[in-house]
Amino acid sequence: MRRGCGTVRALGCVLVAAVLAACGGGGEQGREKEKGRPTVDMQQAGERAEAILDGTMAAIQPSVTWSYGFPMKEACSNGLNRPTGAMSINRTRHILTVVSAQRRGNLLGVVQRYWEQHGFTIQSVTPDRDMPSIRGRSSDGFTVALAVGTIGNVHVSAGYSCAEDAPMTYPKGTPGEPGGPKAEELKPRVRSDFWSSEHPVAS
Repeated sequence: MRRGCGTVRALGCVLVAAVLAACGGGGEQGREKEKGRPTVDMQQAGERAEAILDGTMAAIQPSVTWSYGFPMKEACSNGLNRPTGAMSINRTRHILTVVSAQRRGNLLGVVQRYWEQHGFTIQSVTPDRDMPSIRGRSSDGFTVALAVGTIGNVHVSAGYSCAEDAPMTYPKGTPGEPGGPKAEELKPRVRSDFWSSEHPVAS
């Protein structure tokens, strides 16, 4: 099962802003830094981001219940408030399973190992007990992030900066699309014998 309830939209937007910034944020300066990488349009970037997140969710064992998050996009700027014909995109998964403070480090470890095995360079790890986070970046310009919010909600995002403008489609069940969850449903409430346990994993 991959849907239920996951996180608060406002908290998700905070992570989205951070991911978009980490992706290069937009602007000619960001594009200059990444010259030479393959040209990707918004649809291709969205599909790749969804594939990264699908793989990440599948790597979490025992499995968790999750929901699609609100997709975000932001116009890249040249610093003069003029359009550049490019957009930064971000896709998110909200983990609906309650992950206890005692098991959040385990979750970060699983995700970090998966990203490293798939060519992502880990850029930062915040090992906070209550609100840990981790960031990574691929050689082809995709940024990933996992963060725990103030109410223990966990969200995982993948983004790409300054993809060429193009129409986009979204997976069935994406918020704002037909069949997608409502914002008020996005709070973790699914219990797991493993992830919700308040006992540390025995070494």
